Amino acid sequence: MSKRKIIIDTDPGQDDAVAILLALASPDEIELLGITCVAGNVPLDLTAKNARMICELANRTDVPVFAGCDRPLGRNLVTAEHVHGRSGLDGPDLPEPVMELRQPHAVDFIIDTLRSESNGTVTLCPIGPLTNIATAFNNAPDIIDKVHEIVLMGGAYFEVGNITPAAEFNIHVDPHAAKCVFRSGAPITVMPLDVTHKALVTKPRNDAFRSLGTSVGTAVAQMTDFFERYDREKYGSAGAPLHDPCVIAYLLRPDLFSGRHINVEIETTSELTMGMTVADWWRVTDREPNAYFVGDIDADGFFDLLTERLARL
Repeated sequence: MSKRKIIIDTDPGQDDAVAILLALASPDEIELLGITCVAGNVPLDLTAKNARMICELANRTDVPVFAGCDRPLGRNLVTAEHVHGRSGLDGPDLPEPVMELRQPHAVDFIIDTLRSESNGTVTLCPIGPLTNIATAFNNAPDIIDKVHEIVLMGGAYFEVGNITPAAEFNIHVDPHAAKCVFRSGAPITVMPLDVTHKALVTKPRNDAFRSLGTSVGTAVAQMTDFFERYDREKYGSAGAPLHDPCVIAYLLRPDLFSGRHINVEIETTSELTMGMTVADWWRVTDREPNAYFVGDIDADGFFDLLTERLARL
């Protein structure tokens, strides 16, 4: 099987960091062309810094990291320091990054990469707000047909919202960008809260990370130690949900996931439900399906995969 060429678009975030590490730990299946950063969990200067820190943690300074959009398309930036800490990556004590940000702007990197690669060979993996992806599509609509697939973390149906009563954080931060992407016609696979809230880092699972005895294993355990305090308090859950690594795990083991091809629309007019993913799970409308909306995960298989891969770093 040929390697899958991907671009990770991200706003690290502890769970984003684990997603990046999982991709870096899977070079036989994944060719990571670059990491594009966007404002989201924390402002852009911190997300771009955190992405480089994670690459250095994995000894992969060869991976190019690009800074992108520092604000949503049409709204003020909403961040999530209350979840991720002031740095966005609270927990481990990681050194300041040495590797430099690459040029050009992340949006231009996305456009140039899709234009230079063969049609249908690059998968976009947005695990933050969709600002960079939508801006690239708006600036260069010719690249949309060149995308193999978009596999993204965002949205919710049964789990409703985690930043407002109706909306999941990534979609709520830039709902106009999300609307653009979902209406683009590109093939889309969605990892919503309905799945990611089943991927919980329980104590035994976190102990498995720590027992790897590596700098990566220890850092991941420290990240989830910090991250879980919020979800334990808010949801009474058994641990922190690893939202973003589900995207990379799907590329590696799609058999761990199940869902439905349905229509997904993004609410952008009502402040009460701004950023809601209106997912026609029960197919009660005549709207054409535009996304594979994942609804379930084999959590044990997911954590077995994650632990085995992290052990390689």
